[in-house]
Amino acid sequence: MPAASTARDLDRDDPARIAARWLAGLATSSLVAVLRDEELPRQPIATLAAFATVALQAGRTLLILVPDDDPLPELSNALDIALRPLCLVLPAADFAARIALRATLSLLGSRLARDTEATQGAAWARQRQHIADHAELWHQARAWAAQNDRSDCPVPVARLFPVRILPLGAFRSLQQQAADITLLYRCHAPAELVAPSGRMLRVGQCAAARGGHALAANDETARLILEREQLTRDIGDLELELATVQAEVAEFMRYYYERVGQRMAQRDALQARLAAEEAARAPQDIGIGAAARQWQQQAEQSARETDRFAEAAAEEAPVFRPGNDIKRLFRQIAQQIHPDRAGDEADRAWRTRLMSEANRAYRHGDVGALHEVAALWAEGNAAPAPDPSAAGGVRHVALLGQQVARLRVRLGEIERELHRLFGSRLYELFIANRQAQRQGRDLLGEMAAQLDASITELQRSCGAGAA
Repeated sequence: MPAASTARDLDRDDPARIAARWLAGLATSSLVAVLRDEELPRQPIATLAAFATVALQAGRTLLILVPDDDPLPELSNALDIALRPLCLVLPAADFAARIALRATLSLLGSRLARDTEATQGAAWARQRQHIADHAELWHQARAWAAQNDRSDCPVPVARLFPVRILPLGAFRSLQQQAADITLLYRCHAPAELVAPSGRMLRVGQCAAARGGHALAANDETARLILEREQLTRDIGDLELELATVQAEVAEFMRYYYERVGQRMAQRDALQARLAAEEAARAPQDIGIGAAARQWQQQAEQSARETDRFAEAAAEEAPVFRPGNDIKRLFRQIAQQIHPDRAGDEADRAWRTRLMSEANRAYRHGDVGALHEVAALWAEGNAAPAPDPSAAGGVRHVALLGQQVARLRVRLGEIERELHRLFGSRLYELFIANRQAQRQGRDLLGEMAAQLDASITELQRSCGAGAA
């Protein structure tokens, strides 16, 4: 096969190449308001996700409009995990859009708090500045998300996100600002759309929109099913985020107690010994006796913490460096088997065991074990029980309502646990250590050196006391 033909085939098959070509074509467009048309690629959803990535890397804001909700689940999961919080994916139905927005705000807030290497690129730097420029809106959006109720969101909240992916129905219900680039995926531009000249791209032939799954006012079963599916997808993202944060903290905790915690326990033990000796020399001094008891309690607490964290560290992987593939696999499993989707207690117990094993495998970077969990799930669902969506009736609606309620509770639990972790003194030290490393400093090494000096001085004092 000629080399030129091979190159054309690669370009036609590779989503990243196609996305880069689309962006380059827009960059060279004339200033005339011309709608560029592109044929549907062989992997359309993967190509849209790649286009979101190249747009973010180029510092462009992007609006992707789709005819209805159908492409959204696959597109959301196809987005680059590192950049996913910068992309707002909203379904058409108001109640589902509120769920998606809350989850995305939580995910964005978490990534900003974590300050990882993945959030040090230019796209994240621009996002931090954008949030700083819209601090009041960011504060209002976070306050609204924390309520976790069915209230309406701040209307202009979508402008916090550089990439917005919406069905036509959701676009019409939001106050939209024009994006640098507008991509129409198999749909016509709505009359309300205002797009910069020469920066509009249409991909594929227009499909007949179905109204974004518009629901009849009394279709409670369909509404609950849609809400359950939206919660499941968003909780999958947040379960991944929480598992990642917990594993990062566990890894740091092990290093901290190896380098600092053990020395701190040794220092406290020596301090308690000196205080006890001083109290023995002055048995009538109430203040010295109280100080000795306080130091003894501190030493015992430090020793217990060191032992406890040593035991916990033995159960953790020595290094936690998950790649995108294992992250995607864990998220997929979390979406499929989440215990809060259970139909009864036996089903819930089984899902809980599988989810626990998935968490353990993810934290240890054990891809094989994650595939085993997926295989067990597939085997156990070879002949699944009837889904509540398959039939109506009060019992089925009640079960759906219970599942939705449990998923909402879990969403709130994840958010609270992330807030707790980010607010802890250990996490503050974790972030300070990460920032020091970027400056070429070893913060834990500095703390260990200070403790070594203190221990040496206390040992001399103990020796002098014994002499």
